[in-house]
Amino acid sequence: MFEWFADLVVYQWLKLPPEQHFSKALHFFVYDAPKILVLLAVAIFVITIIRSYFPPQKTKKYLSHKRTIFGNVLAALVGIMTPFCSCSAVPLFIGFIEAGVPLGVTFSFLISSPMINEIALVLLWGMFGWKVALLYMASGLVIAIIGGWVIGRLKLEHWVEEYVYQTQTTDVELVEPSFGARLRDAGEFTVSLLKSIGPYIVVAIAIGGWIHGYVPDDFIVQYAGRNNPLAVPLVVAIGVPLYNSGSGMVPIVYALLEKGLPLGTALAFMMAVSAISLPEMIILRRVLKIQLVMVFAGILAVAVIATGYLFNLVV
Repeated sequence: MFEWFADLVVYQWLKLPPEQHFSKALHFFVYDAPKILVLLAVAIFVITIIRSYFPPQKTKKYLSHKRTIFGNVLAALVGIMTPFCSCSAVPLFIGFIEAGVPLGVTFSFLISSPMINEIALVLLWGMFGWKVALLYMASGLVIAIIGGWVIGRLKLEHWVEEYVYQTQTTDVELVEPSFGARLRDAGEFTVSLLKSIGPYIVVAIAIGGWIHGYVPDDFIVQYAGRNNPLAVPLVVAIGVPLYNSGSGMVPIVYALLEKGLPLGTALAFMMAVSAISLPEMIILRRVLKIQLVMVFAGILAVAVIATGYLFNLVV
């Protein structure tokens, strides 16, 4: 349906020749914009209903005092279904630490939640198939579990700002809403979230369309193809200063893959932008000392680069 609509608009209504760069870019945009926004709306609505059963208060209770590798696994799994971004990093981090969640377990949560964004997973599934989506989720979980476990073993609690441990939070008694109320809340949240992130998604699709229409195939292959052994750390270094959600990166990654970028390199770029972004590190600096921020970013960078090389080797 979306392909038919894009053909109708670009080639029949506008009568643009298929071989032109602008035609290719516009067709990419007209095809992907409605497809991604529809997938996004459905994903947000369904996931919001599921997420309503896991409020932050319950999450803290689930993760408190889980000090073994089991705690890292549980935190990484919970992170997939729990909202986390730079704007919510500080209150969530303080709440988890104050509730007794060990530092390493908390970091497993902090890694998995932005990296394995559930909305991005739905979009990856819709655009690339379940194998790519599952591969991305599995790699993100492994990075979150191992990264949090390593930080926990290093005993770096002294690199958390002192005021975090002095902050006292109180839990409000939870009132379970009815299913009808959950549906209404999910509908309102879906509309609100689409209004806030929709423009960024559209811009990302437009960037993907420009890449698809104007960037020569041999340009991507030359500088970030399989023949360049430094392609993976190069795209990770490029991705760190950027800031975008996982869902916003999907159309850009899609365009890069069409131009010949290897899958592992593309997923490493997506992980770097969504999980090691410089703006998020600046936000986390409010609660972590610079040494811990650097350790956190370094572990993530090494893990993402290794994952990119591994995927390029086996896929």
